[in-house]
Amino acid sequence: MSNSCSLLTSISSSPNTVWPRVPPVHPSGEQKEQQDGSAKEELSTKEDNGTKDNKDQAECCSVAWQDMMSVENDFPSRTHCLSRWYGLHNFIVLSPGPQMDEITTESRLNLLLSSVTIALNNTGCQTPIFVQAHQKWRKLFYGRSEFPGFSTNYEMVHLKTVPQQYSHLAGLLDVFKAKLSSPVSPAPPVSVTVRFTYLLQDWVHYGWPQAPPDFDSNSDIGFTDFGDLPFGACEDPVSELHLSATWPSLSEEMIVEDDVYSDLDPLQAPHWCIRVRMTDSPTCLLGDFLLDFVQLCRKTESTNQLLSKSLLSPTSETDVDVSQALSRLTEPAPIPLPSLGTVVTSATSKLAMKPEEAPIPNDLLNKILLFLFPDAKSDAMDVDKVDTGHGGASDDMSSSKSDSSQTLNEQSKEMFKQFKSAPVDSLPYRLAVCMCIINHSYGGVRAVAHLWQEFVLEMRFRWENSILIPDLAAGSPNMGCSLLFQKLQMLNCCIERKKAHEALQSESSTPSNDILASTPMEVDTEDNKKEQKECSTSSDEEEFFECVESSDEASVPPRDTSIGGGGDAKLRRRRSKRAMDAEKRRSSMKQKSDDDQSLLEESDTPSFTDTLTHQPEGRLRPYNDLYLLNIPGEQLYVPITQEPAPMTEDMLEEQAEVLAKLGTSSEGAHLRARMQSACLLSDMEAFKAANPACTLGDFVRWYSPRDWVEEETVDDTGKVTVKGQLSQRMQIPGNMWLEVWQSAKPVPCRRQRRLFDDTKEAEKVLHWLAAMKPADVATRLMPMSVHAAIATIIAQGENHLPSLQTLLGQITMKATQAMRAPHMDCHRFEELMNKLAQAEMIITRAQSLHTKFNEERHDVDISDDALSSFVSTLLDQPEVDIVGAARGPLGIIIQRLFATAQKSAGLFNLSEDERDGEEYTSRSSGSSDFPTPVGKEYILRTTVPRPAPWSRPSPQRMYCVLLKDDFRLAGAYSTDTTFQ
Repeated sequence: MSNSCSLLTSISSSPNTVWPRVPPVHPSGEQKEQQDGSAKEELSTKEDNGTKDNKDQAECCSVAWQDMMSVENDFPSRTHCLSRWYGLHNFIVLSPGPQMDEITTESRLNLLLSSVTIALNNTGCQTPIFVQAHQKWRKLFYGRSEFPGFSTNYEMVHLKTVPQQYSHLAGLLDVFKAKLSSPVSPAPPVSVTVRFTYLLQDWVHYGWPQAPPDFDSNSDIGFTDFGDLPFGACEDPVSELHLSATWPSLSEEMIVEDDVYSDLDPLQAPHWCIRVRMTDSPTCLLGDFLLDFVQLCRKTESTNQLLSKSLLSPTSETDVDVSQALSRLTEPAPIPLPSLGTVVTSATSKLAMKPEEAPIPNDLLNKILLFLFPDAKSDAMDVDKVDTGHGGASDDMSSSKSDSSQTLNEQSKEMFKQFKSAPVDSLPYRLAVCMCIINHSYGGVRAVAHLWQEFVLEMRFRWENSILIPDLAAGSPNMGCSLLFQKLQMLNCCIERKKAHEALQSESSTPSNDILASTPMEVDTEDNKKEQKECSTSSDEEEFFECVESSDEASVPPRDTSIGGGGDAKLRRRRSKRAMDAEKRRSSMKQKSDDDQSLLEESDTPSFTDTLTHQPEGRLRPYNDLYLLNIPGEQLYVPITQEPAPMTEDMLEEQAEVLAKLGTSSEGAHLRARMQSACLLSDMEAFKAANPACTLGDFVRWYSPRDWVEEETVDDTGKVTVKGQLSQRMQIPGNMWLEVWQSAKPVPCRRQRRLFDDTKEAEKVLHWLAAMKPADVATRLMPMSVHAAIATIIAQGENHLPSLQTLLGQITMKATQAMRAPHMDCHRFEELMNKLAQAEMIITRAQSLHTKFNEERHDVDISDDALSSFVSTLLDQPEVDIVGAARGPLGIIIQRLFATAQKSAGLFNLSEDERDGEEYTSRSSGSSDFPTPVGKEYILRTTVPRPAPWSRPSPQRMYCVLLKDDFRLAGAYSTDTTFQ
């Protein structure tokens, strides 16, 4: 546009030149004779085709003129300002470029408009062209449009104040008629379309959008509980409501509006429409909490750096006087080597903090820990629930579950299955919500580091004391969940294996020396000595499944997790451990007495020694009706085997990387096969122990039935016999199954080397948790935070909003991609948080409008679905029509809103005596329910022959807008260029 402007400006060399509409053409003599010869033919057919010419001319002028005169184009909701002022759909705008001077002088404007007129006539273009003049903020446009035989000028007037004589319809009609200067008398009537806009911004019944803060607990606005993310706006997201009452296409003789009287009552307007204006960037809780949590991922400080200043100085029990240092060095005392229990205990004791410098107060910390670990409440400690509470939340936790999990429908649950996060109300899910709240409202990154340190210590405490982690799904780690959830599941698996190992250990240690000493027949027998020797030799050569812990490791005292001077957390852990120790002692004593009695009964039988040395071990149950191949009458038994080692996704990746590094050589392939056959070797050894004299064929029939091929044969006597053999792959010389079978020994499950070292894997998990920085913690908790935010949005019950449905679809897709990416990308999650903030904004706006309309809904016949549909339409569209205007149900509600606001404004402006007096009662009963309109719009139309009485009639239009600080007249005036 800027290039066109400069090109058109350079057409004329003199700024005072006025170009004619059509340049004159002077024909030569030859051309004049040809024109005279054809003129007779044109004149003879002109009268016959007069009707056809008028029709073609009307069609040429119909596009722009019909737009100007059409009532349907009045007051469009969202369009260009020229479309609103002139009703045009197609037009061209010429405006100065960024590096060009503004058109501020009248001479430059006339020059440019003359150039536009020449261009329109030369090209035959009928599209109106406008030129922007003066400052751009004034939006002043002047234009031209040329039709065959007609021309239309577009003019504009703009003032900052409204002249008093033109503040009503009567004065504007005078301006319009004076501009037209109609040559005919009487002048044709003027059609008037009026629109008044009323503003409502004082919401009397709409109170604080959030619950007030609890000053006793120093909580923020909107905070309810650690189980739910805060939601909603801290201020009203709906700022204003604009009601536009329209009177379309009325004759000027039908209405009167002047300084004294007005017929324009909004209650009598045939057409109503409303629009809402939203608050610019209101503070929304969910968006602020999530965005702050995302920013935490960019922090670089470690936990030690953040909490080192608050830690108490370490004190050692072995501190002595410095003067005795040399004497202690020369003393021949043994050097005490620390055990694992003493090291862990001393490490945890160094994490005590100064009460005044702790990021999280002690009372709040205890509350959070009890929320995260509901099974640790000291008042109602149930040992059975602690042991089995990992499959779901406890009874105490059920009352504090978030409402979002109870209101999620089946469709939402299916959507959540796509997420790689954690189940709703699981421990990582609650931890993510707590971290988000703690980061925003209770100390930022230092508070997050503090809470994470306490969480890691709690995990250490539960591992050492064999207490299962609550609210985690039982079984192996679920690869469909986040890595943090898998790690906690792995730790739970380690605790379960440890407890099973301790149970087996207590059973194996039951035959004590006291019982054997009370049986004289067993003490001096040669067989018993031989048996003890064999057992001692076997224990030296093999690593047994059950291993006795040292007294130091077994007696680890409960850690002191109190920060700032002890409290409920320390008390309930100690009570928990005492209760569990008492229960273990009772169960151990009972088991010991039962085993002692059974051992005494077995010692009376003569086959006691043979039972311990020669009979099969580790049998679970008979396997169908199968018998051993070498011993036809011997039943085949299913052995007790070790469970496969559980693995997390990072462990699988590490294992795959190690196997890939072995290469493709024969040695690498052999070593790879040996590493993958550890579980097979364990099962073969258990099978041999349970089935003496068994063969590889017996094992294959139980372990891999597809590799046992049976064939029916008929002998000479006609008897059908079934013979079986190993499959071809099992008969290949040197195959892995045969090598493993030959190396396998008959060792029962309880005496085998463990496939899964629970102590090693638990320490790996605890080290992985302790080594994480607050930024890493936030990154690992990000999937659960997004999951909780989406659940909070869905729980609001506004899913019927079309814009929200579209946005939720985008959020779900982006969340699935971000959670299942190989690496956690903070930028992706930041985009997600911004979209979640947009969804929150949509819901808060809908809730605000629902609240406002429901306050005045009494005695109005409108359903909930109709009101919800209206609110949804109002949010999606810039302007919504009110069916029935003031007489419709929605119109009644809107009228009540304005009346209540007017009444409140009247009470506010009066004194207390005037409010109670009769003067106010009589005044308010006669006052209008609507305030003074903040905007008035008029469209005046007529058809007048211009510029002469014999000119053909052409459409005329003037648009007027009257605002508080703006007065604008935009006129389109047409003239006949043929009959002037």
